[in-house]
Amino acid sequence: MANLNEPVNVAVVGGGCASLAAAFELTRPEHMGRYQVTVYQMGWRLGGKGASGRGVAERVEEHGLHLWMGFYENAFRLMRECYAERNQASPNSRFATWHDAFKPAPDVGVTDRSPDGWSFWMAHFPPGKGEPGDPASGDPLTISAYLRQAVMLIVELLRSAGAMETAKAVETGSAAARPAPSGPEALTSAISALLRYGQLATTAAVLEASELLRQAAEAFSPQLFSGIASPVAQLIEGLSVAARRHLASLVEDDRELRRVWQVIDIILAILRGSIRCGLALDPRGFDAINDYDWREWLRMNGASEQALDSGFMRGIYDLAFAFEDGDITRPRLAAGVALRGAMRMFFTYRGSLFWRMSAGMGDVVFAPLYQVLKQRGVRFEFFHRLRNVGLSAQRAGESAYVETLEFDVQAKVSGGGEYQPLIDVNHVPSWPSQPDYAQLVDGSAMARSGRAFEGAWEHRRAGVKKLRVSRDFDFVVLGVSVAVLPEVAGELIEREQRWREMVSHVKTVPTQAFQLWMRESVAELGWPHPPANLSGFVEPFDTWADMSHLIPEEGWKDPVRCIAYFCSVLPDAAQNGGAVTEKFHRERREEVRANAVEFLSTSAGVLWPRAIREGEFRWEILAVEGKQAVRPGPQLLDTQFWTANVNPTDRYVQSLPGSTGYRISPLDMTFDNLTIAGDWTATGLDSGCIESAVMSGQLAAHAISGKPELRDIVGYDHP
Repeated sequence: MANLNEPVNVAVVGGGCASLAAAFELTRPEHMGRYQVTVYQMGWRLGGKGASGRGVAERVEEHGLHLWMGFYENAFRLMRECYAERNQASPNSRFATWHDAFKPAPDVGVTDRSPDGWSFWMAHFPPGKGEPGDPASGDPLTISAYLRQAVMLIVELLRSAGAMETAKAVETGSAAARPAPSGPEALTSAISALLRYGQLATTAAVLEASELLRQAAEAFSPQLFSGIASPVAQLIEGLSVAARRHLASLVEDDRELRRVWQVIDIILAILRGSIRCGLALDPRGFDAINDYDWREWLRMNGASEQALDSGFMRGIYDLAFAFEDGDITRPRLAAGVALRGAMRMFFTYRGSLFWRMSAGMGDVVFAPLYQVLKQRGVRFEFFHRLRNVGLSAQRAGESAYVETLEFDVQAKVSGGGEYQPLIDVNHVPSWPSQPDYAQLVDGSAMARSGRAFEGAWEHRRAGVKKLRVSRDFDFVVLGVSVAVLPEVAGELIEREQRWREMVSHVKTVPTQAFQLWMRESVAELGWPHPPANLSGFVEPFDTWADMSHLIPEEGWKDPVRCIAYFCSVLPDAAQNGGAVTEKFHRERREEVRANAVEFLSTSAGVLWPRAIREGEFRWEILAVEGKQAVRPGPQLLDTQFWTANVNPTDRYVQSLPGSTGYRISPLDMTFDNLTIAGDWTATGLDSGCIESAVMSGQLAAHAISGKPELRDIVGYDHP
């Protein structure tokens, strides 16, 4: 191993967001070049599940729908620093700042089912204070702070519901007419008096209860909030009874009022459950309830079935691809992960609830990271597929360590130089959807034979490479997907029981997606709302986003007026990342294509009424580049883009009930020169998202270098 005065060679295996975040942290200027980093990447591009490419007409082709949330503090801070550093060295890029690359997307929708069909619940979220990645102020990420914010939201929602039911109750200000109780004892007395008759029977009583709840939240005395017998718990119980009564009485056509009461019902169940479970005092925090499913936990704490089947709840499961084995009849999501994510999503977002990227994720995230890391001296070895992580022999009293890394070299660069992966698309450095075969030895033959460099079944190679500890690396950051570990890390799994348990319990699931480019705008197709991100819709594609803002970034000759992205979970036929053959991959792609045809034929009319004529989807509205002669019909879908994400590297990492405790932290260096990185590790967020991946990369860097400080990783609250 290297001594303190020598450079430390770090092999980063995998080019996803966690790996690159680790490389970014290890090569900060304050390390003064101590860490010499080499990234080994399968195929020709970086990004992992977030990789994108430019295809026909320079169109952006993604693995699925990628949006950033306003609470992604660590991820945005990373990108803000990355853009500032890149702009100093490469000022000619059109996306010069992070503000150019990310734009607010405040309009969000979910769908409701009724006997009459589907309806849309649209919401415009106001700007949150500050911008994501700003220096942290205060401590808004504690459970106590979340509960206070939840109470304040309940107060506003109750007043909103009261105003909708009877304007008179608001105008008279019956709740505010009473003098405010002073101190915990007075609040306790006022709550007891209000609940003396066992229920909150009138709108005025509900409003009075909301005012008392607000005062209790502002005081936040343990005397008021501790235990199910506490005054606040009793008040919340009374409000829960009132909420269920209101929900039961609402008729189907009063949708807006019903939806408000559904959200009230869910938040009251959250408050009730948090108090009953003592989450604010439990050192495990939200993790204390991760053995429960989210809906199961809410049901245990009084949520109504009507609220649990609302579009709001279905949208959360859709957002997290939370269906075990991809089976939409088995929604499963760890309650603590869901609750932490929901609290952070709605209460701590800054700038905008969602942010969308101004081009593909590869263009906006991974190209700038690649450029900055190259400037810092990081080496990139593309076309290197990991085949085995070799451990040292077991010796008494000696910790195991990684001794070798074995790779298939998928292709070699002509002349022995470095592969140059980026192309320029209107002054935006981008990744192509196919490798540049002209740079490769025997590239023309590889192109003709259809090398699938990213395919799990592709075993053709141009050579092999075996790295050895001390000679080629000192530390390893293993940043491949958890679904890949059984194939490449068999020695680690065999040696360590915790690794066996992790790969057994931390499940992944395939996803499906398709993209459409159309000659008519969504307004012309009949969508009556602003551009939005919509979830909770009908399967097989429950999530849709209008991505028409990308039109100026692409190079279409056929006039394009609308871009639509769809995605959802895909039923799992490989069982958590089993062997994927070329035939299997082809069959799953055909399945996704058939799903897309069925969806457009049967369900697109709900979104776009004028996309349907005489009961059929108007296939002729699809844009076709060049002179492709394709007669109108489902075959026109072949000119669009779709994907079946079934490769182990592409599968989404789930947070199933009872599974999160099996995740291993990047800080846990059981093998003393190995750390791990990925959204499948224990990060304190423990969910499949960019923020969790960046946090994992930061933790991996800390495990090697002691930096960044754990307190500087926003939201990291594990012991």
